[in-house]
Amino acid sequence: MALFKKRKEDEKKTEREKVEERREEVLARGRKFKYPLQYAKHKVVNITILISILALVAAGSLIYFMLYKVQSTDDLLYRITQVLPLSVAKVDGENVRYSDYLLIYKSTITPIEKQGMVENGQNAESMTDYYKRQALTSAEDYTYTLKLSKELGISVSDKEIDEAVEKHRKAGGVERSQETFIRVLQDNFGLSLSEYRRIIYLSLISEKVSEEIDKVASSTVAEVQNYISEGKSLKEISGLLGEKVTYEETGGLVDRMNIDGGRSTMALTLSNGETSGRFVSTSGDGIYFITLIEKTESTVNYVSIHIPFTELKNRLEQIRKDNKIEEGITLEEPKDEEKTSEEN
Repeated sequence: MALFKKRKEDEKKTEREKVEERREEVLARGRKFKYPLQYAKHKVVNITILISILALVAAGSLIYFMLYKVQSTDDLLYRITQVLPLSVAKVDGENVRYSDYLLIYKSTITPIEKQGMVENGQNAESMTDYYKRQALTSAEDYTYTLKLSKELGISVSDKEIDEAVEKHRKAGGVERSQETFIRVLQDNFGLSLSEYRRIIYLSLISEKVSEEIDKVASSTVAEVQNYISEGKSLKEISGLLGEKVTYEETGGLVDRMNIDGGRSTMALTLSNGETSGRFVSTSGDGIYFITLIEKTESTVNYVSIHIPFTELKNRLEQIRKDNKIEEGITLEEPKDEEKTSEEN
C-alpha cells in the first residue's frame, strides 16, 4: 500500500522536481568519495612540504659542511656564495663575504695553476693553504675598509670602475677588443668581467680610504709640493724629508710596461725634465711624484719619490691585536720558511 502511495506521489511530481531529486541523489553519492579525496590531497601537500623542508635542510647542511668544515673552494660552491649572503668571518662587527674570499683566492691561484706550479710542486697543499690564508686576510682588510668608507661617506661610481677597466684593457699601449680582454681575464685569472669589476671596486675603495685617513701622508705630500714649487729636485727633497719618503732611480731606460705602480705610464706623458703632480700608485700603497729624465716611444728613464700610506695598515694591525676579527674557517698563518719559499 505504501509502495503504491509512493508511486502515486511520484506521478504527481513535475519533471523539474524529478530532475532536482535525481541530482541530489547523485551529489549525495559523490560526497562519499569527495571527502576521502580531499583528505588524501591535503596529505600529499603536507608530505611534499615536509620533503622539501628536509631537502633544504640537507642541502644547507651539506653546503655548511663543505664550506666551513672541508673549506672547499669548488666552483659550484663559489657560485652558491655569490647568491647566498654567507659570511666567512667578521671584522669589527662587519661580515666578510664568503664570495669575496673565494674570488680573491681564485684570482690568485688560477695563474699559478695555469703555470703548473701547484701540480708539480712538492708542497702543493701548503702552497694552496698559503694562498687561502692570504685571500682571507685580504678579504678581511677590504671589509674593514668598506666599513670605513661608509663612515666617511666615500664611494666608487660605475664610471670610475669603467675608466679603470678601460685603462687595464689598454695597458702597455696594446689596444685589446672587449672580447679579447674578457678572454684574457678568463684564461689567465679564471674571472668574468663582473668578477674583475668587483676586484677593481675593492681596490679603488681601499685607495680612497687610505688617502682620506692618512694625515701623515697628506702632510708629506704638501711638503713635497712646496719644495717642488721652490725648484728643488726630487733627490734634494728626499734628503730633506728623510724616512718620510722613498727615493728611487731607474738607472736607465726601462720598458713602458714596467710593473712599477704606474710610474712608467705617467712618465710617458711628461717632457724631459718635467716633474709630475701627485698620483696614487696603481697598487694603492701610496702616492708618487716622478721626474722624467728621458724617453723613447717604448722606454722611459725617471726618478721618483714614494710617500707610503701607513694609517690604514696601522689600523688593521690594531684590529687584529684587539682580537676584533672572528673567522668561520681555520687557516693557519704560514710559517716564515713557507713565506720565504713562496717569495722566491
